[in-house]
Amino acid sequence: MRPDPDTIAFYNTAAARMTDVTAEGPPSPALAAFMALLPEGAQVLDFGCGHGIATAQMSWAGFRVTGLDASRGLLSVARRLAPDAAFLEASFDDLRATATYNGIWANFALVHAPRATLPAHIARLHTALKPNGVLHLSMILGSGEERDSLQRAYTYVTEAELTALLGDFDILASETDVKSGALGNHPVIRIRARRGP
Repeated sequence: MRPDPDTIAFYNTAAARMTDVTAEGPPSPALAAFMALLPEGAQVLDFGCGHGIATAQMSWAGFRVTGLDASRGLLSVARRLAPDAAFLEASFDDLRATATYNGIWANFALVHAPRATLPAHIARLHTALKPNGVLHLSMILGSGEERDSLQRAYTYVTEAELTALLGDFDILASETDVKSGALGNHPVIRIRARRGP
């Protein structure tokens, strides 16, 4: 299944206004916790890298980072912020790597994937990780699917649903929080999990 065209169109248009986006400053607590679990010089996939702030910060930390995103506009911003990283203009369905990455950062990327596709996407993330590789996965908590006022498609999951989808992983940490955005204030969940040996 190809990415939702309205969602991609929004991000392609928004990217043109991101001339002042910077990756300077400390990484978020979630990103710092994820990086602390990775070996030195780890191969990392930023899955749904968007504007590339996390891509750049992981690259500066000495990791070999590949950013994947379906928005050509956002990738142009990410390439500016993280010139030492590699990038793939691709959909989530295009991930076909096997035992390639020590870590995958999937930070609010799969919120834009239809619910029916989540099992297949998470299975591909599992396959793409090396044995003992680490996954960071953030989602919005709730139920159902909707579009926001900007016409982006969103899928919500419950904590139990997401934990079940990660059944092939060992859960290392699960944290809930509240995130502000176009949808208002929404509860979110951030999970760090490890693929088995």
